[in-house]
Order: sequence, then C-alpha cells, then structure tokens
Amino acid sequence: MAKEQSPTVVDASGLILGRMASMVAKRLLNGENIVIVNAERSTISGKRLSKIREARKFLEVGHPGKGPFHQRRPDRILRRTIRGM
Repeated sequence: MAKEQSPTVVDASGLILGRMASMVAKRLLNGENIVIVNAERSTISGKRLSKIREARKFLEVGHPGKGPFHQRRPDRILRRTIRGM
C-alpha cells in the first residue's frame, strides 16, 4: 500500500507570485500534495500602473455570456498561474 503523505502547507504572504508558483509547480509534478494559504497576500512584482493597465485590458476581452471567463478571486488567479507553469 502506498503511504499517505500529509500535505505541505505554503504560506503565500509576502512571496512573489511567479516565484512561488514555479516552486509549487515543480513540487506538484513530483507528486506532492500542497496546500497554499494566504493567497490574497502574495505580491505581484512589476510597475504598479502597468500591471493595473494589463489587468483592465485583459478583463475587457470577451463576451460576458460566452466567455472567456476571467478569474477574480485570489485563489483562482494563483491556481491559473500555477497551471501555466
């Protein structure tokens, strides 16, 4: 029987989103179970105004009824970032 491992808990507060996502993605590919807490407190690096402009432009694309549907919750944004790694 396979031994059940307890999940690794990662605290996202104060961590840069992309660096944390790449670290978590590597561990997930190795088969580890990971739980991320405080996703809303992670940091997105870069110039503030350019990131806000990018987000607004990204959210304006699409049809409200047909999609593509964009995530607004911090945990879903983090999940999509990790999925893209």
